[in-house]
Amino acid sequence: MKRNPHAVAAVTCALFALAFMGAEKAKPAAKPKAEPIRAKIGVISYITGQGAAYGEAITNGIKLARDEVNAKGDVAIDLKIEDSSGKQEQALAAAQKLINSEKVVAIIGPTLSNEMFAAGPEANASGVPIMGTSTTAKGIPQIGKFVFRNSMPESQAIPAAVGHAVKKYNLKKVALLYGNDDAFTKSGFDTMKETAEKLKLNIVTIQEFQKGQADYKAQLTKIASLSPDAVFCSALYNEGGVILAQARKMGLKVPFVGGNGFNSPKVIEIAKEAAEGLIVATPWFGEKNDPKVKAFVAKFEKTYGKKPDQFAAQAYDAFHIMTNALKTAGAADRGKLRDALAATRNFQGVVGNFSFDADRDVVMTPSVLIVKNGKFAIFK
Repeated sequence: MKRNPHAVAAVTCALFALAFMGAEKAKPAAKPKAEPIRAKIGVISYITGQGAAYGEAITNGIKLARDEVNAKGDVAIDLKIEDSSGKQEQALAAAQKLINSEKVVAIIGPTLSNEMFAAGPEANASGVPIMGTSTTAKGIPQIGKFVFRNSMPESQAIPAAVGHAVKKYNLKKVALLYGNDDAFTKSGFDTMKETAEKLKLNIVTIQEFQKGQADYKAQLTKIASLSPDAVFCSALYNEGGVILAQARKMGLKVPFVGGNGFNSPKVIEIAKEAAEGLIVATPWFGEKNDPKVKAFVAKFEKTYGKKPDQFAAQAYDAFHIMTNALKTAGAADRGKLRDALAATRNFQGVVGNFSFDADRDVVMTPSVLIVKNGKFAIFK
């Protein structure tokens, strides 16, 4: 019997179609992707004013982390950013707006310790987790159980820097210089003085200044007249950079050990070669031979055209710590988020291995750095 080729082709096609349909039917249906946890996170940052470089670094670090987290699809974060201008009353107003109008699940910031002492109690009383990324003064987490920070306090960083300098330079007598009208610089001074006393150093003089001061000749002249082996100085970068420049110009060549406010490239920009030899302690070192650090530095530089500093790195890690806790909490619930944050242990960030202690404060190991050839380097 002669076969009809058209009929054979039609039957073959039908068989293939049936086989294909059967295969499709047998294939398990794809599991629908879970809806992301949607939440608003508030940010209070020092975006305008003399210390705007701190706020710029912090908000850039947070935005970079936000883009990474949202791209993964587990959570969808809507950032609500408020400018505090470095002022307590503005930080408090921003916190109230974020808590009551924006209904954020948590707040990152404010930038300064002074500001946190105004905004922190408001967030704590409202049951809103709040995390400082640059607030290093004594007593910040003790504001209340909803208050956290991932920035190493001066009480951990300064003793490391001072101890290293004392050992390296065999320091015996020191001068102390600090800003007396800011909680952060006052707290740094308290730690410097306590550390010097513990090490039985001779404190030849204690000199004070005010935020925004431009002329430090009176204080530096007094210090120079007493010939200390080193100066321990607690200041923000604006004042710190000018102090260094004026000190070197007057011939005061002894080492300077700074608090956390000195740990910014802005100090080098302001003081230029006068910043050489400045010693600080920090958990962040951007030249670290760590793939995670290198990737972060490269992405930050590509996005913003500059290298990240400590404040950008800590803010970047803070956002990841916050959203990891949000995923653990499983919902945009302020109370559950607080509990999940408090349980954070061994988070591997760009700043290093991080945990909260029982008081929601930082458990980390600092690196001691020195300004050498115009940039921060490991102080050996």
